[in-house]
Amino acid sequence: MMAMWTDRVAGCLWRGGLLALTLLLAGCAASPVAREHASALPPEAIASTALGRWALDQAAPHGRLNGLALLADGRDAFAVRSLLAARAERRLDIQTYLMGDGITTRALLHRVLEAAERGVTVRLLLDDIGAVGQDARLAALDSHPRIQVRVYNAVPLGRGHLASRVLASLPVAGRQHRRMHNKLWLADNALGIVGGRNLGDEYFSAGSPRNFADLDLLVMGPVMEPLSRSFDLYWNHGLAQPIGRYRQADPGAWRVLRDRLAAWLEARSDSTYFMALRERYESRSRTRLADALHWGGAEALWDPPGKPARRGRPPLAETMAGQLAQRVAPESRLLLVSAYFVPTEAGSRRLQALAEAGVEVTVVTNSLEASDMPVVHGAYAPYRAALLESGVALFELRGDLEGDGDSRDEHLGSSGSVLHIKALGIDRDRLFVGSANADPRSVWWNTEVGVLAESGPLFDDFMAFVAEGASPQQSYALELDDRGRLHWLTLIDGRPVHLEREPGSSWARLIAWLSGVLGLEPWL
Repeated sequence: MMAMWTDRVAGCLWRGGLLALTLLLAGCAASPVAREHASALPPEAIASTALGRWALDQAAPHGRLNGLALLADGRDAFAVRSLLAARAERRLDIQTYLMGDGITTRALLHRVLEAAERGVTVRLLLDDIGAVGQDARLAALDSHPRIQVRVYNAVPLGRGHLASRVLASLPVAGRQHRRMHNKLWLADNALGIVGGRNLGDEYFSAGSPRNFADLDLLVMGPVMEPLSRSFDLYWNHGLAQPIGRYRQADPGAWRVLRDRLAAWLEARSDSTYFMALRERYESRSRTRLADALHWGGAEALWDPPGKPARRGRPPLAETMAGQLAQRVAPESRLLLVSAYFVPTEAGSRRLQALAEAGVEVTVVTNSLEASDMPVVHGAYAPYRAALLESGVALFELRGDLEGDGDSRDEHLGSSGSVLHIKALGIDRDRLFVGSANADPRSVWWNTEVGVLAESGPLFDDFMAFVAEGASPQQSYALELDDRGRLHWLTLIDGRPVHLEREPGSSWARLIAWLSGVLGLEPWL
């Protein structure tokens, strides 16, 4: 009798829980908000804007070549984005994986609202993971009649916190672990920024205690058409859903947000960061957008927007990584800079074959002590010995660099920085800058975007930038001794330092070790 009563209670509880879950799902399901297709500005509309005319004037002496400039300085990367938003007249398209909440994000969102008030149509496309806890702010932005916000690969439940968002994703984990990792900033379809930076203080040298050493590429010219088309493909794809289907705001919510942002920024207008930034901003407003604008060929590459919805791995040829591999056949030099480097067996063999064939192969990545993802480092570490034996040079950015409290130096290897760059230098004149790391996640699971440029002067700028970070004062040079054991060589206070034990905390070592034991490499 007791067993029967227990079974009935359990059955009631199970049915009650199922009913509650059903009601919850119904209450949180996406609202029937209209979702209209949109496209980039036509060429004649671009030419009617000030940015479009400026780009045409700059390009006139260079034929069909593209204007190209590296944005290595975090503050400059912020200033150029802000300037493009301030100068846009027709269209501002923004695509990002993450959007933090800090002084730089709030300043950029205020610029976006100002642009919309001038009549600029704004489209903000954010990966749904980056929208966790931000539905109210995104809905307020979306309430402006000229701003549309969409989230990519979304779920309707658990949107308030990361933990609840992850739990809500478990039933569809096969698709939900795949994310839109693209980063684009396009103004009037005339000028654009592509690279590794998300929206957040740590990407623009305003973070504390650490910043990301990152890299963007400012582009103008023929490459803008395919970059704009890539944004349209993602924007119009079924995985991009209006934020209004998950959270709606009052029609005037954008005014409240605008006023709050303005008051918050005004109270911090004399901050060290903004005072340093104002000089850069005013200089660029008067004269130029970039310190050095080079001219050369450029090709936009991106993953198909439906990649996260596929079953299993897509064919390599259909991925951005596959497209890039077909175009990259180095003859003399290959320089790979990646925050997260997991070469896999196949990638490691290819790098070894290149080095053994006489190609100068160099890899720059984070050391264990610098990495914010030791789980990824654990998947990279086993390949180091074989790479070194074949002649591949490995440099790992140190994590113990110290600077004063006001230091926000932007360079690779500078004080308080963590490597976040995703770039590839080929031979002496080709450079790829984009959102993709050299790891399985970027190849198979996430979507990515980037530009493959051909310009000797641009390549020289890149080499000078990387050389500083790979110097003995900033990085560890890895070597093997006669017994095949790893050593880390660096300079500290001008003195050579030779480490026989990998630098890093006990916690980081444990996480890295567990990564290898659990076989997480295919998902990293």
